[in-house]
Amino acid sequence: MAGLSILIPVYNQPVGPLTEQLLAQASDWHGPVEIRLLDDGSTEKIRAQNRALAHRPGVVYEELPRNVGRAAIRNQLAASARHEWLLLLDNDSRLPDARFLNRYAAALNQGEVLIGGTSYEASPPADARLYLRWHYGREREARPAALRQASPYAQLTINNALIAAAVVRRFPLDETLRGYGHEDTRFGLELARAGIPLVHLDNPVLHDGLEPAAEFLGKSEQAVRNLVQVYRRDGLGTDSRLLQMARRLHRLGLAPAGRLALAAAAPALLRHLLGPAPTLHALDLLKLHWLLQQGPLQASYAH
Repeated sequence: MAGLSILIPVYNQPVGPLTEQLLAQASDWHGPVEIRLLDDGSTEKIRAQNRALAHRPGVVYEELPRNVGRAAIRNQLAASARHEWLLLLDNDSRLPDARFLNRYAAALNQGEVLIGGTSYEASPPADARLYLRWHYGREREARPAALRQASPYAQLTINNALIAAAVVRRFPLDETLRGYGHEDTRFGLELARAGIPLVHLDNPVLHDGLEPAAEFLGKSEQAVRNLVQVYRRDGLGTDSRLLQMARRLHRLGLAPAGRLALAAAAPALLRHLLGPAPTLHALDLLKLHWLLQQGPLQASYAH
């Protein structure tokens, strides 16, 4: 059986438990397996915890001298991988059970790109600051395979993706997108344009790294900026409900009024989202505010 390289970018997260889970399931792959951990500028405390993993058989642990970002570190991991299949995981993932790798191994004949999905704990977190991230994940990210397959390329996420190494190297992630968000949007479009089949599976990892609301909102604002960047440059993201709403306001000549109204409402929206009972409707309005602040939406790509 073809070999498997499990690629995990590490940033300020102890990855010992995830690594041990994967090592315990490596024999289910029925081929050689390596786990490659690449640290992207974590604190010294975190690095000291993770360095012990370098001594585990089948694990390669390395550190970068400075933070290079989400896309660049995945590209580096893919370039160094030894095997034919690459399993891309985030460092804050947890395996749902003891048959995670077994399910991927059984699905290899379905295509070159397999997307397993993400799940969240059924109960809300005890820390109220984490509720917004949990609520968003449960409502917007934890989708069954059948629903994701209805719009397969738009539903692609590069966390928990099993992809043939040749495909990842042919379509490297866009390193011009700094910070958080939408590097997978461009990757999905390139796969669609090339006619590479993409199959969604019900093989989710559990998202185990909920951020406090303030941190999540900062990442969400960066993701909006990246969405505008990929739209203006490549015409990507037109399936985004957020972008569709902004484009509609521009077409109707309502964008200036919307920008003023949302700018006035933004402080109250932010207070609400940082409070004890945040709603996703408020988050959508705040995202629309951030997007309209980016100015006119003009794509260079003909669409």
